[in-house]
Amino acid sequence: MDAFFAGLFVFAMRLTDMSLDTLRLLFMMRGRKLLAGLIGAVQATVFILAVSAVLRGPLNVWTVLGYALGFGAGVIVGMLAEERLAIGYGLFRIYSPTRGMAVAQALRDAGHAATEFMAQGKDGTVAVVNCIVARKDIPRVRALIEQADPTAFITLDEARPLQRGYFRH
Repeated sequence: MDAFFAGLFVFAMRLTDMSLDTLRLLFMMRGRKLLAGLIGAVQATVFILAVSAVLRGPLNVWTVLGYALGFGAGVIVGMLAEERLAIGYGLFRIYSPTRGMAVAQALRDAGHAATEFMAQGKDGTVAVVNCIVARKDIPRVRALIEQADPTAFITLDEARPLQRGYFRH
């Protein structure tokens, strides 16, 4: 029974470790150095606790399972946490052959900055509208775009603002 509880402990430690690892990588990619470093320090401590529990006694199926399943579950939990935090910005690119001005105006009316210009597409002239939004606002802004032009072609990329510009917070 002790081996089973050791496996549960290792599972909990790896779940925590890998969840923190996912968040640490997220903050690193977003340039949040101090936060990434602090999370990394906690993650390293949790990792050492997990590994020492595995290596403390003879290898058994419970600690190996706890280690492996905790790793996998931690990745999933970390990804779910990242989705919930929705840190960062997304760049919408909206291509509309007929309703580009309406899309841009709908975005502006909702408090977002929108840059529009004309471009040449496969089938002729299209309006292109660019709009950077906070990731947490992406579903709402997408619905707004689809309401303004249900036929628009929409892409979304990750955006890292460099300097100046308007960002609705």
